Amino acid sequence: MDWGMENRLSQLIQADGRCFFLPIDHGYFQGPTSCLEKPGETIKPLLPYCDALFVTRGVLRAAVNPVGSKPIILRVSGGTSVLGGDLANESLTTSVEEILRLNAAAVGISIFVGSDYERESLMNLAEIVNRCEDFGIPVMAVTAVGKELEKRDARYLALASRIAAELGARVVKTYWCKDFDKVTCGCPVPVVMAGGPKCETEKEVMDFVYDGMQNGAVGLNLGRNVWQNPYPTAMMQALHGIIHGGLDAAEAWELFNDLKGKKTKKEGKAARKR
Repeated sequence: MDWGMENRLSQLIQADGRCFFLPIDHGYFQGPTSCLEKPGETIKPLLPYCDALFVTRGVLRAAVNPVGSKPIILRVSGGTSVLGGDLANESLTTSVEEILRLNAAAVGISIFVGSDYERESLMNLAEIVNRCEDFGIPVMAVTAVGKELEKRDARYLALASRIAAELGARVVKTYWCKDFDKVTCGCPVPVVMAGGPKCETEKEVMDFVYDGMQNGAVGLNLGRNVWQNPYPTAMMQALHGIIHGGLDAAEAWELFNDLKGKKTKKEGKAARKR
C-alpha cells in the first residue's frame, strides 16, 4: 500500500482498528431530512465522538467548518431522488479534481446488487476505483438496498460486499443482519455497519452494533439513529463507547440513560431559571 493510501485510511480507521463514521448525506436523494434540515447545527455537538463525516460536496461547503474538520468521506454517487422511478439508477457526480480540491480522506459510492441497475452501479464503482487509486484515495462501497428490505440477509449482503471488495473498494459499508459473521468472513476488506431505517428503541441499536462488532465489523456508519434521537449526543457517546471504549450493549444502554438523565436535569434547571 502506498503512503498516501495508508495515510488516508489511518485517518478513518483509528489506531485501535475501529471507526465511527457519521453520515449526513441523506439529503442527496430525499431532500431536507427530519433533524437534518440544518446539518451544521445538527452535527456540532456530535463531532467530538465521530472519526469521520460522510457528506456530499454541497453540504460540506455550506455547513462544515473547514478549520479543524473531521476527516471527510465524500459522497460521489447520485442523480436520483425519492420522486423518481428507481433510486438505483445512479451515476458518478464528482470528479477526482473536486475530491482532491476538497481534501477528502475517502469517497463513498452506492452499489445496487440485484437491482435493474446492478451493472451500472458496479461499473460506477469500478470507474471511481480506477480514478482514485492513481491518487491514493480509498473508496468505500455502500451496499445499498432500496425498498426490497427482504434482501438484507447474510447471503445477499455477503454477495454484495464481496463483489464490492473484488472491484477494488478499500472499505465496505453494509447492513447488519443475523449471522453477520458470514458477511465479514467473506469480505477481505474492512466492513463497517450501516444504520438502516430508524430503530424502534435505543437498546435495539446498541444490541445490533455490539453484535456486529463481535462478528467482524471494524466500525459503524450511522446517522438517523443518532441525530433523530431526542438525545443525540448521549446516543453518540454510548455508541462511541461500544466502538472505541470496550462497552457491551448493556453497558452502553446504561451510559445512554445516565447521560440522558443528566441532560434532562440540566434542562429542567435552566427552565426554572427562566
